[in-house]
Amino acid sequence: MLCLASATTTVMLLTGSITLSWDHSVEKTRWQEHYRVTGNRLHLAEASVQGSGAGMEPPPGARLERGAWRWQPNLWLERVTLASSEFTGDYTLCLDSGLCRPLGHWLPPGHSVTLTPCDIPEVH
Repeated sequence: MLCLASATTTVMLLTGSITLSWDHSVEKTRWQEHYRVTGNRLHLAEASVQGSGAGMEPPPGARLERGAWRWQPNLWLERVTLASSEFTGDYTLCLDSGLCRPLGHWLPPGHSVTLTPCDIPEVH
């Protein structure tokens, strides 16, 4: 499960993976990152960006597919912090079920949000 936490609210999502997307603040192109919850970490398995420039150049090994540069960063993270910006609009979060909603659907807008695997205590 994945937990979304702001300063005032925590939401648990029953999902094993998500795709997070947003518009780059300068280039106004779409950026996507696909995360999998694995144990107590988030695995950034794939990223893509529609275009390049302004600090968003695709890394070596990226491939151009259907108008976007795609690559596998293979990063393992304890958390991902998302800052809100008036220049980019809201993030879009898609669950592995295919349900996609703006991040503001789950949490009030205007606060930074932290994504983490949920720490679920074991029941004995």
